[in-house]
Amino acid sequence: MIKIAILGFGNIGGGIADVIEMNKDTIAEELGEEVYVKYLLDLRDFPDSPYADRVVKNIDVILNDPEISVVAETMGGVHPAADFSEACLRAGKSVVTSNKAVVADCGDRLLKIAAENCVKYIFEASVGGGIPIISPIIRDLTSNKIESVRGILNGTTNYILTEMTSKGRSYADVLAEAQALGYAEKDPTADVGGFDTARKIIILAALAWGRLATLDDVKITGITEITEDDIKEAAGKNCKIKLIAEASMSADNKLVLSVAPRTVKSSSLLYSVDGVFNAVEINGNAVGRLVFYGSGAGKLPTASAVVADIIEVSRRRSEVLSRLEWTKLEPGMSDISSVPSVLSYCE
Repeated sequence: MIKIAILGFGNIGGGIADVIEMNKDTIAEELGEEVYVKYLLDLRDFPDSPYADRVVKNIDVILNDPEISVVAETMGGVHPAADFSEACLRAGKSVVTSNKAVVADCGDRLLKIAAENCVKYIFEASVGGGIPIISPIIRDLTSNKIESVRGILNGTTNYILTEMTSKGRSYADVLAEAQALGYAEKDPTADVGGFDTARKIIILAALAWGRLATLDDVKITGITEITEDDIKEAAGKNCKIKLIAEASMSADNKLVLSVAPRTVKSSSLLYSVDGVFNAVEINGNAVGRLVFYGSGAGKLPTASAVVADIIEVSRRRSEVLSRLEWTKLEPGMSDISSVPSVLSYCE
C-alpha cells in the first residue's frame, strides 16, 4: 500500500482524496497496490467529512512518519507551502503540487533539493489544470528546440471575456457572477490583473528554456480596463478579445514574456477557446505547432492531474523530472521592448 499525505484540504485537496477513492480500483490495477490517504494537513476540522479522522494540524506528524512516501501540496500561496514542501523533500518524501505560486517563485530551489535527496518534485497541475502540458514538454518535445509558447491560461478571465462577448454584459456584472459561481476569488486581483497567468507562463518558459523568471520580468496587463466598446469593436472585425500569455527567446538570447488582452482573429485556434477552458500553443522547430486544450481549472480536473503525478512518482518512471534543472534568470536577460501592444492582433 502506498500511503500519502495531502497538505491543504480545500477544493483541490478534497478533490485529490475524492479522485483516489473514486478510481481506487483503476489506480490499484495500474500500480499493483492501493494508494491510501493517511493524513490531511489543515488548521480546520472537518467533522462531517469521511476523512475527518485523518486530519492533522502539525506538519511534523507527516515528516516523521516513514510510511509516507508522497506528499501532495495544495495549500496555495508561497509560504508556508514552499517551506513545508522543502521539509518534505529533505525528509525523503516526493512532493507533487498544483501550487503555481510556489513553482514559479521557488521551483529552481525545490528541484535542486529534490535531486539532492533522491526524490521527486513534480507539478503537472500547476499550469492548465487537467490539461497535460508539462509532461509533454519535458518528455515528448525533448528533440525540439522550442521557439515559442502562448495560450489562454486563466479560466476566470476567459469566462469573463466570453460572457462579455457572447451576451454583451459589463465587466463588473460578469465578475460579480464569476465570484458567486466560485470561478473568481473575493479578491480577484491575481486573476483579472494577469498575475496568475504570468506565473503560469513563467513556469512554461522555465520548462522550455531552463531559466526561471520573476514577475518583474513579465510585461503584465490584466483585463480590468477592457470595455464593452472594446468587445464590440473586436466583434465587428470578426475577432474576440482574450487574455494571452506569450513566451519566446529573442535573437540576442533574452526571454520575452508578456500577459495582455489581445485581439484574436477568427482564424486562430485560440479564437474558439471560451468559458473556463484553457489552451496552450507550443511551437517546436521540428514538430511545428501543437495545441493542448481542455479544462484549465476546477476541483476534479486539477485533482486528476495531481493524482496522475502521484501515480507517476509511485511507479518510479519520472527520473527525468529529478534531473530537471532551472536557473534564475539573470538581470538584463529579459526583454519586453518587443512585446506587442494591448489589443494588438493575435493570429
